[in-house]
Amino acid sequence: MLDAIAMAFSEVMDPLYLAMVTIGVLVGSIVGILPGIGAMTSMSLVLGFIFPLSPAAGLGLIIGACSVCVTADTITAVLIGVPGTVGGMATIMDGYPMAKKGEAARALGAAFTASMIGGLFGAACLTVSLWLARPLIKYFAAPHFFMQSLLGILMVATLGGKAPIKGIGAAALGMMLSAIGVAQFTAVYRFTWGIEYLSDGLPLVVLALGIFALPEIIEMVIRGTQISEVQTLGKGLFDGVKESLRRMGLVLRTSVVGAIIGFLPGLGTSAATWFAYSYVVNTSKDKEGFGKGDIRGVIGPEAANNACVGGDMIPTILFGIPGSGAMGLLLGAFLMLGIYPGRSMVTTNLHLTLTMVYTLALANVMAAVLCMVATRPLARITTLKIQYVAPVILTIVVMGAYQSTRHWLDLLFLFGLAILGWFLKRYGWPRPALFVGFILGTVGERYLFISVEAFGSTWFYDPGVIALAILIGIVLYLSFRKPRKPKALSEPKVVPEKEDEE
Repeated sequence: MLDAIAMAFSEVMDPLYLAMVTIGVLVGSIVGILPGIGAMTSMSLVLGFIFPLSPAAGLGLIIGACSVCVTADTITAVLIGVPGTVGGMATIMDGYPMAKKGEAARALGAAFTASMIGGLFGAACLTVSLWLARPLIKYFAAPHFFMQSLLGILMVATLGGKAPIKGIGAAALGMMLSAIGVAQFTAVYRFTWGIEYLSDGLPLVVLALGIFALPEIIEMVIRGTQISEVQTLGKGLFDGVKESLRRMGLVLRTSVVGAIIGFLPGLGTSAATWFAYSYVVNTSKDKEGFGKGDIRGVIGPEAANNACVGGDMIPTILFGIPGSGAMGLLLGAFLMLGIYPGRSMVTTNLHLTLTMVYTLALANVMAAVLCMVATRPLARITTLKIQYVAPVILTIVVMGAYQSTRHWLDLLFLFGLAILGWFLKRYGWPRPALFVGFILGTVGERYLFISVEAFGSTWFYDPGVIALAILIGIVLYLSFRKPRKPKALSEPKVVPEKEDEE
């Protein structure tokens, strides 16, 4: 353990590693400001540039981009009233009214401080989970990991939306796409149609950029971006910092809410922020100010959404179950770097796991400081029209896609998948479910083959497999069950009044 801590610390202090984290933080911060794009796009942008890097440096780049979007999106939520990511939706409730009252700087100062503390809390939760899960994970075998893959796919597919059939269909499509290429344990070519480019499978980076990044750019160009109504930030940035520190109890309580929600696969930062906002409102004695510019309505959601990232990484790292689409991208980055979640992350690769913990904490501090120092310059980005920003992002997307195999078909499949991604977005089919199905489809196939070859049919009777099968059944039941409307909320019967006979 001491050797792993020392190795992780030396990795984090390496100049190249610090440079990668800084680049990831900058990309995540800038992308987080742009309305509607979010962590999925920022991670997919840097995903194409991790090939020449060492595993540690590649993780620094992508974790830096992943962990700070929910910090920078506060600028858009407060100044424009449009969330930069889904995690900034609840912040609008009180952040935007504060900006209209000339308190934008105070709201941003409080939000950045709460985000930093919440991110550090999430990193602490991830650290504690290593010690708690280390004895347990050693008992897991291939059949358990296969069932966990199915559980992860179903959780993201069904719990993340109101249409579980669409989620399962999107996940099934992702699993079909993962089957393209040579089968893992046989020399059988599947769905290649004689195209040599597909013999190694569909490139992960091309898929990520195609279904996430390009559809968002297309949608924003078609729709246009709202110009901020708040022309000045006002004063009080450090007053907001003091406000969050003075309400440290509230920050820690909502951080706990965010970490717990993050640990539950399929919910994500959007659920965490609304749970936290509801908690803040329901536990406050004075509720009249909420929705009109109460700073507590900014502090709670911002602490929760950053803590949610650390909680979200726990099942991803330890069990290979991504709790959200962003964690699915992180899992894909693991596989690209030759890192496999599970037992190795607390044994032979413990130093990499600790490096991720330190990186998560460092990235949150760097993002908070960056946003504090550069709030005014970054806020000017919100006044740019998307027509000026889109060409820059499009260039980065094309470069990232071409880096995967450096074949001209990278670009052809990029735009083809972009059309698919746009249709999925347009008709409400969850794209994270497709991506998680693509990632875990490969993992699940590997462990299914090993389970059948090593255990035959006896693994069906393993207590752990049975427990996971029951859990899968519960997930399906909860997803398709129609909630009953409480009697207290039912509409009262209206008796029509008799009209006068005059």
